Amino acid sequence: MIAGVDEAGRGPLAGPVCAAAVVLGDGFPIEGLADSKQLSAIRREALALRIREHASAWCVAYATVEEIDHLNILQATLLAMQRAVDGLGHEPAEVWIDGNQSPRWARRTRCVVGGDATVPAISAASILAKTARDGVMRQLAEVYPGYGFERHAGYPTAAHLKALQSLGPSPVHRRSFGPVARLLQAEQ
Repeated sequence: MIAGVDEAGRGPLAGPVCAAAVVLGDGFPIEGLADSKQLSAIRREALALRIREHASAWCVAYATVEEIDHLNILQATLLAMQRAVDGLGHEPAEVWIDGNQSPRWARRTRCVVGGDATVPAISAASILAKTARDGVMRQLAEVYPGYGFERHAGYPTAAHLKALQSLGPSPVHRRSFGPVARLLQAEQ
């Protein structure tokens, strides 16, 4: 019982960071798993549905904007990962995490750089994390119109930076991230 873990949303200027943990099990194989960044949005959504239906266990968890600003993005990401694994409902034999960092815990853990493209359980976690976070950002776009969260998911695109400059930071912008921090400092 290996749990694959990955995150989505470390680089954006707004919104939470998301992590997912997935135990695929030996049952129903899920064809087409890959790094979420290599899949179209339509393909990701279809795979996310199959993962939620057929994985032995899965959990999506978040760290808030406030936690990101208080802890820093790395520690908030590791917190989201811990929450995702804790939410599986049972303890996995081992946790495989995409990248080179893991939470400090007593679990047997393996960090796999590029695991989202090579380890099916991590690929599945990558897909769940990305689709869940994109969904949150679409919801935030309705609450905070004008920033274009539904298009860029909070990443620092030219359009997002222009909207940030004209509208100022929303409550879901990460105040500890450079472009937002500089804008807030200039306003003082």
